Amino acid sequence: MRLASLASGGPDGTLVVEEDGLRSTGAGTMRAWLDGEDLAPRAGVEPVAGDAFLAPLPRTHTFLDGSAYVNHVDLVRRARGAEMPARFWTDPLMYQGCAVFNAPTAPITGDASWGIDFEGEVAVVTGDVPRGATPDEGAAAIRLVMLLNDVSLRALIPDELSKGFGFVQSKPPSALAPFAATPDDLPGWDGRRLHAMLCVDLNGAPFGRTRSGEDMTFDFGQLVAHAARTRPLPAGTVIGSGTVSNRDEGGKPGRTVAAGGRGYSCIAEQRMVETLTDGAAQTPFLASGDRVEMWMEDAEGRNLFGRIVQTVETT
Repeated sequence: MRLASLASGGPDGTLVVEEDGLRSTGAGTMRAWLDGEDLAPRAGVEPVAGDAFLAPLPRTHTFLDGSAYVNHVDLVRRARGAEMPARFWTDPLMYQGCAVFNAPTAPITGDASWGIDFEGEVAVVTGDVPRGATPDEGAAAIRLVMLLNDVSLRALIPDELSKGFGFVQSKPPSALAPFAATPDDLPGWDGRRLHAMLCVDLNGAPFGRTRSGEDMTFDFGQLVAHAARTRPLPAGTVIGSGTVSNRDEGGKPGRTVAAGGRGYSCIAEQRMVETLTDGAAQTPFLASGDRVEMWMEDAEGRNLFGRIVQTVETT
């Protein structure tokens, strides 16, 4: 089953249910469904344009973003000549992000000097999770799986982190693909990871074709348990995987799609690889008019969540 929210009925939209190829709508919202409310009766929904959708979950109370692909963190630190602590391979990184999500066609806005970047991620939505949940309990609590574009303002990140606290200004609202899928009906979902290809195009050219089921150091059961170590998580908590990142053959940094590799799920990672291999980053961050498109395909080439299609508008 796939769920979406139409841009009608208020800031949380109107929930749409897609099952067995049929779409219907109820009287409620995604937030109400996550809280267990009955959404019947339902009526048929005619095909709608992509800009008619909000994010599946436009607003929630908690968004925690991890860094499950430690290869990405390793490249960040290597590019600046810093050694990565060994504990990063055993203890997940996680920060609390903005819990308002943009529609899949919303523009990416900001100052051009902020170093605007996209980050392709898998995200999950949980039901209620008790404090101290185990990874098995965390995995069992996952209600939905989604595709997330985690927008990052790279030029603002170093100053924020130098203060010894986490991200705030450098992490504006992210965007979600139009459909969220239930785990029991999602091809490639193994209960803890999604085995699928994350496709990213930048200005119509392939930028990334990474595999989300590979090189994921921490699975979603572990990420949910990490988030719930000292506090319960209420239904509707969103947990992100962090940037999907793959190593090349022999553990080397990945190559671009044009060079026969899988490419990258964010510009920063391509810049890191350029720094390591060529001595300096060459690829610019996003500029006004750039167009970013993301989607995920299963092993049969089927689109799992619809598409995120965003154009950059800078000031």
